[in-house]
Amino acid sequence: MSNKIGNKVSVSIFGQSHSAAIGCVIEGLPAGFRPNIERIQADLDRRRGGKNRYSTQRKESDIPEIISGLVGGYTCGAPLCAIFPNADTKSNDYANLRDIPRPGHADYTAYVKTKGYNDIRGGGEYSGRLTLPLTFAGALIKQILEEKGIYIGAHIASIGLISDSLYDPVYLTRQDLEPNPFPTIDSDSGIAMEEYMTAIAEDGDSAGGIIECAAIGVPAGLGSPMFEGIEGEIAKIIFGIPAIKGIEFGAGFDVSRMKGSENNDPFEYDNGKVVTSTNNAGGILGGITNGMPIIFRCAVKPTPSIAKEQNSVSLSGAVNVPLKITGRHDPCIVPRAVPVVEAACAIAIINQL
Repeated sequence: MSNKIGNKVSVSIFGQSHSAAIGCVIEGLPAGFRPNIERIQADLDRRRGGKNRYSTQRKESDIPEIISGLVGGYTCGAPLCAIFPNADTKSNDYANLRDIPRPGHADYTAYVKTKGYNDIRGGGEYSGRLTLPLTFAGALIKQILEEKGIYIGAHIASIGLISDSLYDPVYLTRQDLEPNPFPTIDSDSGIAMEEYMTAIAEDGDSAGGIIECAAIGVPAGLGSPMFEGIEGEIAKIIFGIPAIKGIEFGAGFDVSRMKGSENNDPFEYDNGKVVTSTNNAGGILGGITNGMPIIFRCAVKPTPSIAKEQNSVSLSGAVNVPLKITGRHDPCIVPRAVPVVEAACAIAIINQL
């Protein structure tokens, strides 16, 4: 399992969904930085489930215990380790899944990879529960970036066929990136999404969606061409988030339908600074930041654990069998994934700095 990301500021994730605890170790943080723990907790609470009808009813406190790396509230240069106990686990809900893998989950591939020794409880290390320490690390790193004038935010671009407005890719401000109670730009879109997710849950099904993320204040010149481009560095961490199936930067796949005269972002001077009048490139050219907002969107698949009966197989009996999944699962993971995407973006950017 590759559980470490970053070569300047590295983040290691450990634990499983139903192990005694999960956590992270962050190395390379500057000494003398005082993280605002309340603000970190606010991001963790945005990710936390059990708050409404359309999220899992597993209820964990998600309060970090920081066991190293802070002295008197300041980073001291040592690796910072935070752990989160797993308290509200119901492992028996997963007993039959060792033999009958869930469609859309990693149950079967993990079984093959580990020769049947994988931790099936709650999905083990493949669970979205592991995004909690990732969010902690990113929330702390976002505060370091803010001291350098870099701000990161995300919102739900769509759930199912219901869409929100998109960020202005050129004139994005810090205020635009402030989180809303329900993470959409337009409140009417948010209300429609909540109603849709509730209906999906009552029908025993699930929904996917798209999250849009942006970073402003990123200086020009970060990244490298070819295999260490900033898009690839962001995408590598984004694809570490369970359920992410695609990512696009700037105008994304729409560029395939444009002419060069439509897609190119013209340069101009604004108060002595080189900017572009449009931002189809999403703030990145040749794998290197150009000083415009970094904009990307990622696709989140529907939660695979649904109440509807599905077709599967018995691995011990080598026969086809029906599967009825029980337990507590998110009908839609998209709202909870918003701060996770922000965290991933922050980890990528600080390593480029």
